[in-house]
Amino acid sequence: MSEADQQTPSATIAWQSREFRFYSAARLMGIMGAEAQSVGVAWQVYQITHSALALGYTGLALFLPGIFFVLPAGHVADRYDRRTVILICYSVQALATAALLWLALHHSQNIWLIYSILFVIGAGRCFSGPAASALVPSLVPKEHFVNAVTWGASIFQIANATGPMIGGLLFTIPMTHLFGGRLAMLNGAALVYTFTLLGLLSFLCLFSVVKPRAAAEKRGFTVETMLAGLRYVIGTRLLLGSISLDLFAVLLGGAASLMPIFAVDILHSGANGLGLLRAMPSLGALVVSLTLLAYPIKRRAGKTMLFCVGLFGAATIVFGLSRNITLSCVALVIIGATDMISVVVRSSILQLATPPEMRGRVSSINWLFIGVSNEVGEYESGLTAHWWGAVRAVVIGGIASMVVTGSWSVFFPALRHADALTSESLIALEKQFSSMEPVG
Repeated sequence: MSEADQQTPSATIAWQSREFRFYSAARLMGIMGAEAQSVGVAWQVYQITHSALALGYTGLALFLPGIFFVLPAGHVADRYDRRTVILICYSVQALATAALLWLALHHSQNIWLIYSILFVIGAGRCFSGPAASALVPSLVPKEHFVNAVTWGASIFQIANATGPMIGGLLFTIPMTHLFGGRLAMLNGAALVYTFTLLGLLSFLCLFSVVKPRAAAEKRGFTVETMLAGLRYVIGTRLLLGSISLDLFAVLLGGAASLMPIFAVDILHSGANGLGLLRAMPSLGALVVSLTLLAYPIKRRAGKTMLFCVGLFGAATIVFGLSRNITLSCVALVIIGATDMISVVVRSSILQLATPPEMRGRVSSINWLFIGVSNEVGEYESGLTAHWWGAVRAVVIGGIASMVVTGSWSVFFPALRHADALTSESLIALEKQFSSMEPVG
């Protein structure tokens, strides 16, 4: 058999698993709904308040549950059946989305009630995130895990690209002209939340038939076991470096929460433009993830990740300075493409360098860091935009992201030397650098 024949099936090898197929289909529907909802909430909040700071509070409301529940969430993911945990959490999110729908149908202007519902949604994500991340290795054989991670990232980006587009489109549909005006009460926000609710219900139906290969090990609840994941991350230089790099780079360089401002006040493109802008990072990430399926990262994974995070910061600066929607879209495509490479490398390191019995707790720490970078990053962006204006906030954030990347390449030398994405290679690398000083 030729080398090409041997490599051809490897691009789709994860799909041989029935559980991975159903899980992926469920994620596709759930994430599409969630991403459409994020556009709907941002647009609705901005219509009510016309405030950058109010947009930032939406991210803060989603993140706050992580502060309170991150350690218990990881413990729950390692102690209880992860499939059951995920089903309960998505059911809670569906109920919360139904509450948002009710508010939209009644044209509520109560912004604090919206924030409260977002807090509940954030709590559901806080518990489901670590459980889902820790579940993936039990859906496919060990040798197919990196392929499953890459496919999972591709599915996420497909949903992440189409969800915002659908959200932006639904906001602009003139319901008064449809069905003789009988659906006029379904304003843009109500349509978006209806779509999200359908996506969550589809997730519950599809995921309910997934049966993982291994159940979580039952452990008693103690402070010792709950803190074990945090101690493991702090003590593992490779994990701490990769997770914290994403934390600070995205926290400082993220601009997603400010897109309504750019769409309306800077690029003058309205709701359709907002959906387009939100979709561009996912388009870039999707192209890269599909490329990685055919040409996976085999060597120099750490240096590749560091370079891409630096490029992420540079593209963020371009987006902040752009006054042309085409150039803005190109910059966002680059942002998504470079972030995708970082995601694949970081996710592979997270799971392959972590013992199976601790994946839930370690994943919960990772989800807290992701929450800080994304949701708190939205608050940080809104706050700095309130102080300096949206353009300055994005440009300064992009510069800071590049500075962080350069600093982390020095502070965490294990990242620079990460080579092949295999358990053996990563564990050997960690042993090599574990006794060294933080600055290399």
